[in-house]
Amino acid sequence: MLAFVACEDDAKETALNKEKVEKKVPKPVKKEFGFILDDFKVVEGTVESGDSFGYILDQHGVDRGKIYQISEKVKDTFNPARITAGKKYKILKARDSANTPQFFIYQNDRVNYTVLGIGDSISVERKKKPVSVKRREVSGVITSSLSEAVQAQGLSNLLVYELSDIYQWSIDFFKLQKGDQFKMIYSEKYIDDTTFVGIENVEAAVFKHGDKPFYAFEYETDSLTGQPSFYDEEAKALQSFFLKAPLNYSRISSRYTKRRFHPVQKRWKAHLGTDYAAAHGTPIVSTADGTVIASSYTSGNGNYVKVRHNDKYTTQYLHMSKRNVRSGQRIKQGDVIGYVGSTGLATGPHVCYRFWVHGKQVDPYRQNLPTAKHIEPEHKEQYFAAIEDLRTSLDDIPYKDYKN
Repeated sequence: MLAFVACEDDAKETALNKEKVEKKVPKPVKKEFGFILDDFKVVEGTVESGDSFGYILDQHGVDRGKIYQISEKVKDTFNPARITAGKKYKILKARDSANTPQFFIYQNDRVNYTVLGIGDSISVERKKKPVSVKRREVSGVITSSLSEAVQAQGLSNLLVYELSDIYQWSIDFFKLQKGDQFKMIYSEKYIDDTTFVGIENVEAAVFKHGDKPFYAFEYETDSLTGQPSFYDEEAKALQSFFLKAPLNYSRISSRYTKRRFHPVQKRWKAHLGTDYAAAHGTPIVSTADGTVIASSYTSGNGNYVKVRHNDKYTTQYLHMSKRNVRSGQRIKQGDVIGYVGSTGLATGPHVCYRFWVHGKQVDPYRQNLPTAKHIEPEHKEQYFAAIEDLRTSLDDIPYKDYKN
């Protein structure tokens, strides 16, 4: 009898303890965009092609008069006419009998969003999700392409664009060799410490191309703009007056030559340009700052753009499918001036890139072209001190070995 009572008491105590544990575990609060979502009925959606801001709200019971009031009040901060297909949104509705819409949250991108109060009080506020930054030190080796090398290390493909931007004046990425190596120190951006949303900045890199190391260190010399540039280990600017090429091309299909058999005209003649083959519609960029002096069409050139960079240098871009600039327009290096096509005397999609020095057409690959401004001698000591630890950290990162 005593044993039975003891067992019964133990069972009661176990049940009581279980009840206490259950009471101690609170229900997780789901919070996003600054709201406790359980306080609302949440409707999630994606802007479809043809959707308008008014149409979306109308589908959720907001009357047209109220939609007009909202649009007028928020238009200086949030232009309802510019919502984009593919963007996500949330509508937070009151938990009342009518499920009255209270807030419209438009996700501009993965970090930025806009909150519109659409209930009794109309309001608008731009916000950002909390972003944390993680510093990384990585390395890679080329086996076939830069993209493949980056992916082989489980890294973001955004690093391909970062490296291409940094070294676009000094390394021809079409001519990378198996065994070329790179190392980088950079920072990644995360939401909630888990969701990767982009590259914050690259502090330092070295790219060993053909056994020659190309160093790059981020350094700010212009305190007015606050825009850093990249310099090498000798305080020389990596940026050049001209880009290596006017597009990300697949191959050079024809080089500058005084004698070439023309594929359309079927005769031998000079080809005073460099042809870059690329997919139809590939953006074509200006290789340097300048002024557009021609944006036109001829039967031979097709759609073309000509840019004067200064009294010495002029460039021209032929056979475009579409031009993106007008004559007289000022443009910056890297601005999109048109798109690859095959207009004029062309057998396939490509851009013919032509280059003039003092009015004479030349091969740009044989020119000693100017570079950007290097760090002034009086500032070099400060620069070398700033990059000293970075250089040490970069050199301490082991290179990835190339394996056949």
